[in-house]
Amino acid sequence: MPLSSHELTTALKQSHLFSCLTRQQLERVISASKTIELDEGQQLFSQGDRLTCFYLVQRGAVKLFRLSAEGQEKVIEIVQRGHTFAEAMMFMQRPDYPVSCAALQRTVLIGIDAHDFKAMLSSSVDTCLLLLGDMSLRLHKLVNEIGTLTLDSGTCRVANYLLQQLPDEQDSFDLDIAKGVIAARLSIKPETFSRIIRNLREKGILSIDGHTITVHDRRALEAVSLQ
Repeated sequence: MPLSSHELTTALKQSHLFSCLTRQQLERVISASKTIELDEGQQLFSQGDRLTCFYLVQRGAVKLFRLSAEGQEKVIEIVQRGHTFAEAMMFMQRPDYPVSCAALQRTVLIGIDAHDFKAMLSSSVDTCLLLLGDMSLRLHKLVNEIGTLTLDSGTCRVANYLLQQLPDEQDSFDLDIAKGVIAARLSIKPETFSRIIRNLREKGILSIDGHTITVHDRRALEAVSLQ
C-alpha cells in the first residue's frame, strides 16, 4: 500500500538529507516521489540501468552489489532504514546506476525523482551544501571501509561491524540481515563469519538468542576491533 502524504512527510523529515528543506521544497519532493514495495530478493534496478530516482529506505534493507565476469557477487553496501542511496548519480555525466540493488527482506522505499530534485537544487544553495556534506560523509565512510577491508583481519572486520550495529546506550540489537550477505560485505566466507561469532561468544563478549545479539563487554569488543 502506498504511503500517505503524512507518512511521506514524516519519513523524509527524519532523514538528514531532507530535514532542512523548506515546506515548499518538501511538498515538491513529495509530489515527485513514489512508494516502492519489494519482496525479499526482488531486484530494484540493475547495473547499467538509466538513473530515474534516488531512494530512501523507509522500512527493511537493500544490498547494493556488482557481479564479476564469472558471476560472483560482491556486496558494496547494505542500506537500512532511514538512509538514502544513489543520490550522487544525479551529477554524473552519464547517469547510470553503477551497481545493482535488491531487497534483503520485505522493504518499502521512497523513490525521489532525481531529475526534478536536481532542478530544485539549482535554486537552493543551502540544499546543495547539505547534499554535498551528506555525500562527503558517505565518501569518508567508504574510504575508511576500504582501509578496513584491505588492512584489517576478518575478526577485526566482524567486530567493527557489530559495533556499528550496536545502538548507543544499548547492549543488544537484532541481526536481521542474512549472515551470508554480511560476510560478503566484509569480504570473508560465511563459515569464517560464523566461526568468529562463535569465538566471541565463547570468550563471553557476546551471546546470541535467535536473531538477537547481546554484547556483554563492549570494551572487549572494541579491543578486538583494533587488533
